[in-house]
Amino acid sequence: MRYVRFARDGQNFWGILVRDELIQPLTAAPYLHGVPKGPSVPLQAVHLLAPCEPGKIVAVGKNYHDHIQEFDSQVPENPILFIKPVTCVNDPEALIVLPPKTLSRQIDYEGELALVIGRTARNIPASQARHYIFGYTCLNDVTARDIQKKDGQWTRAKSFDGFAPVGPLLTDEVDPDNLTIRTRLNGHIVQQSSTSHLIWPVSDLLAFISETMTLLPGDIITTGTPSGVGPMEDGDLVEISIQGIGCLRNRAKASQ
Repeated sequence: MRYVRFARDGQNFWGILVRDELIQPLTAAPYLHGVPKGPSVPLQAVHLLAPCEPGKIVAVGKNYHDHIQEFDSQVPENPILFIKPVTCVNDPEALIVLPPKTLSRQIDYEGELALVIGRTARNIPASQARHYIFGYTCLNDVTARDIQKKDGQWTRAKSFDGFAPVGPLLTDEVDPDNLTIRTRLNGHIVQQSSTSHLIWPVSDLLAFISETMTLLPGDIITTGTPSGVGPMEDGDLVEISIQGIGCLRNRAKASQ
């Protein structure tokens, strides 16, 4: 199934995407047991929102060999985790507001496959991980690179409001271990890889993370970015495409 979250007539709804043109509304988020209710509405008549409402975003750093080489780093012994606050969540087609230059002069895009948790997960073995994943989506792990280098850790650099665009939809119809991922900047391909190149695949990540913290329905785990990360400037259009999921589009905008 393919799920979307959308705004219409001043209200927010969940729905099932049917034939790329109609949405069957749901009573609640699908991972909270929402069921169909009411007539279908045209996709063209709604505004798409981020297809999840997480309590937390658990992100993974340095999970592609080529990205590690890009920063002249060593492969870590374990997945490197950091948390992005929920105020980072941003919608498809929404603006990524760049911080003032007095705070950061380099804001980078990072195209990533993300997964959304479907049921409470704690101490999950990798062999059972797929049973706890509701679906998959695209995410842009926007990063203030100069702050990251200055601080020596990642929280402040990755936590500005709107620094996690997500979408356009949430689906369980893809194989997360073999998906083509591309990022385009103003129409030019700047990142291109496959999730088959992840150092720690999705199931291993979920097992590792759930050893430390309880994951709740709606939480996001984002899996790392391939090589080719780079800066966005005012007016730049970033498009993250993942096979079977779609294209997440956002434009950067300078602060007023």
